[in-house]
Amino acid sequence: MSFENHAAYLVDKKNQPLQVRSAPYTKPGPNEIAVKASAVALNPVDLVVQVAATLAFNYISNLFVLGQDVSGQVVEVGMNVDPAQFEVGDRVVGHAVAFDKRSKGAPEGAFQEYVVLRTNLAAKIPSDMSYERATVIPLGFSTAACALFQKEQLALAHPQTSKAAPQNKTVIIWGGSTSVGANAIQLARAAGYDVIATSSPKNFGFVKELGASQAFDYNDSKTPNAIIQHLKGKECAGAVAIGKGSLEACQTILGATKGRKFVAQLSAPIEITHKRPGILDLKFVNGSDLMLNEVGKAVYNDFLGDALVNGNFVPKPDPEVVGHGLESINEAFAVYRKGGVSAKKLVVIL
Repeated sequence: MSFENHAAYLVDKKNQPLQVRSAPYTKPGPNEIAVKASAVALNPVDLVVQVAATLAFNYISNLFVLGQDVSGQVVEVGMNVDPAQFEVGDRVVGHAVAFDKRSKGAPEGAFQEYVVLRTNLAAKIPSDMSYERATVIPLGFSTAACALFQKEQLALAHPQTSKAAPQNKTVIIWGGSTSVGANAIQLARAAGYDVIATSSPKNFGFVKELGASQAFDYNDSKTPNAIIQHLKGKECAGAVAIGKGSLEACQTILGATKGRKFVAQLSAPIEITHKRPGILDLKFVNGSDLMLNEVGKAVYNDFLGDALVNGNFVPKPDPEVVGHGLESINEAFAVYRKGGVSAKKLVVIL
């Protein structure tokens, strides 16, 4: 079986606009599926790579395919794929991991018509859910899952599709209205944890709707102390630090509260110079690490599909469609460069 494929290629170090060209169709290998892409979403990291192509080409070759968020229909399944899990015709969403050096490269990039996905990084979506709505999920979802559930990160209990038993511990999500934050709030709540989130005041309702019990203003210098006061008599399970200044704030809070003193860090640049020996530990989060451990299966195969059906998880942030066709991906990059993208995710329909 083969299909005519096209991809939006990162061509070379000097040519920032992606070029749409004919591309090979790659058959799925063991524990893989091939998906006809119907929608893709953009992430800030895609913009960084496209603009700073010299950095990217330190370890990727010419004719590289970017993109990590994709939804579409299964057209072929590889060996060892249980038909009860995936079969041809299924509507799915998945995390494409081409940018990870441990992947196959271009065949696993989202910005093409036919994408190879690993089964432990994909989930079925409900028949009444649009592809553009589903495609906002993967990278933010994977990164949040890595931060919360990996053994070398917060190592929380895994999420449940039915109501989880209360863990009687609180997780701090600093940057709750971001893509990762929105997913982290929902995943932590689905695992039975109380969640405190920070955001701008205009997004307090957004983070509470997703499951945060309390919301605090991350721009207010008094917020760390306010959270410390709120947590008196409670136990923390750790923190997820997203955005500028988040690590220092989370360290201040955890240093003054009861519980695990560990920060899963997503701020950039990596603020390791602020680590406080003896007070807490921290580790930067790589959002594709779950492809090689038990967390991928736990969140994509055992949780996400059923959770989307029963409403225990909703795709957030909301999609903003900026165009149709692979050629529109460059237009979406231009929107990102202008700034002002908040509590939403840019999507291109294919």
